[in-house]
Amino acid sequence: MSEETQEPRATIRHRRRWSSVWLVPLLALIVAGGLVWKHYAGRGPIAYVRFETAESVKAGVTEVRCLSVRVGVVERVDLADDVRSVVAEIRMDPDAEHLLREGSRFWVVKPRVSGASISGLSTIVEGAYIELEPGETTLPVHHFDGLEEPPVTPSSVPGLRLTLVAEDAGSLASGSPIYYRGFEVGRVERRRLDIENRRIRFDIFIKEEYSSLVRQGTCFWNTSGIDVVAGADGFKISTPSFQAMLSGGAVFAVPKGGVAGEPAQDGAVFQLYPDEDAARKSIFTPDHRILLYFDQSVRGLSPGAPVEFRGIPLGRVVEISFRHSPPGDSRVPVVIEIDSLTLGKAVEDIQDSTAVLAECVRRGLRAKLSTGSLLTGALFVDLDFVPGAAPAQLAKVGEYDVIPTESSGLAQLQDKLNSILTKIEALPLDDTLEKFGTAADEISITVKDLRGTLSEAEGALAEAKKLLARDETQNLTAELEATLKQVRTSVDSLGPQGAMQGDLARTLDELRAALRSFKVLSDSIEEKPNSLLFGREGSGDPKPRAKQR
Repeated sequence: MSEETQEPRATIRHRRRWSSVWLVPLLALIVAGGLVWKHYAGRGPIAYVRFETAESVKAGVTEVRCLSVRVGVVERVDLADDVRSVVAEIRMDPDAEHLLREGSRFWVVKPRVSGASISGLSTIVEGAYIELEPGETTLPVHHFDGLEEPPVTPSSVPGLRLTLVAEDAGSLASGSPIYYRGFEVGRVERRRLDIENRRIRFDIFIKEEYSSLVRQGTCFWNTSGIDVVAGADGFKISTPSFQAMLSGGAVFAVPKGGVAGEPAQDGAVFQLYPDEDAARKSIFTPDHRILLYFDQSVRGLSPGAPVEFRGIPLGRVVEISFRHSPPGDSRVPVVIEIDSLTLGKAVEDIQDSTAVLAECVRRGLRAKLSTGSLLTGALFVDLDFVPGAAPAQLAKVGEYDVIPTESSGLAQLQDKLNSILTKIEALPLDDTLEKFGTAADEISITVKDLRGTLSEAEGALAEAKKLLARDETQNLTAELEATLKQVRTSVDSLGPQGAMQGDLARTLDELRAALRSFKVLSDSIEEKPNSLLFGREGSGDPKPRAKQR
């Protein structure tokens, strides 16, 4: 029974040795782990680049290049959290990790056509890619905002980088050329809207060899398109080069009369003027503001209109506003600004520079409106000495000096025309017109009578033509010739050789003898009146008588 209750005993067996079969999978596992470690250890860093859209960007296909050398590839493209842009995850090559630094720029290279240039044509065949331009610092960065437009000039290219500020962008865009005396020396790299200041900002690049041309006194102005300006000087038309008309452009120079100054430094900001005329006016530095009161219309005068002294630019119009007019004064106030130094040069005999304006007014300096262009009707302010001007002194209203004004020649002509029209209105035109009407009626009657007379004359002329056409009238010429021949014969008989001439001579001799006998008779009667009755006394020796005178 004790044998039946005995517990079973454990059997101890010795463990078998490890088999070499397991070495193969172990080695395979080690190799696979090594490969996995090598794969992940050899992967480069991730860069996150934000773009507005994922156009032309494909995960696993789109490469990242630097100077056309592959440095990475796009692994993934996702929507951003704000759903307004996309984020491209770029796996960089391990040896390109140093390219991800502050200032690096990314943009998509694809076919682009603009007014300035055509680029990216090679991607039509090989596909779009992302270009990387490394920054100049060494601070590592992994999040970037991609550029929607490629930069015109890489940051590694030496040169002068400036900023232009303008009120209006015009046709100036990225890639537009920058000219100096018609020669291209730079490009516009980017333009953006400064929302805070409500102005347009342009980032421009000037090539290194031309950077010394930009000075502190340099002015930049827009030369895009055809510029037509109508002002006091008439119409001005400015036409740039053909390329500038297509892509826009800007010009810089030191305006005539300006000071060049020191060379501009990198990052300097310049004002971009709308045209060359505005750039030239910018160097004008007025030092005195004057108030003028005109008692005539100032239509055609606008702010910015020139102020001249005998044709020499002296200043410009600043403001035209009734807020400078005293109560009850209906004259038009015009504020101008002038350069008193220029005026002082015109009157060199005034030694005190502070009293130049007052002395000029005392001598007859007056302001008047003159027409700058008959086509545009633009006016400008003309300052000049008026001979025989009424005595006046320089007045002051608030902070402004006041120069007396004179009516312009056009206003005087208008006054004369108004006076003439007033006199014409006072004339008895109704009576005169009535008399003219009566005279016109009489003239009509006279013309009617003349027409009747002309009709009668035409009838008489027709009868004359009929008379001349008759045969008897045709023989009239021969008869007239015969008559004239007889007249000539009669006239010839009266000539010195004619028979009539001899008869007349004898008749005259007899007449002379008769006159002598009559004289003797009259003398006898005078001496002895009774000789008619008793006859004359005979004498054997008659006494001679004195000759009567």
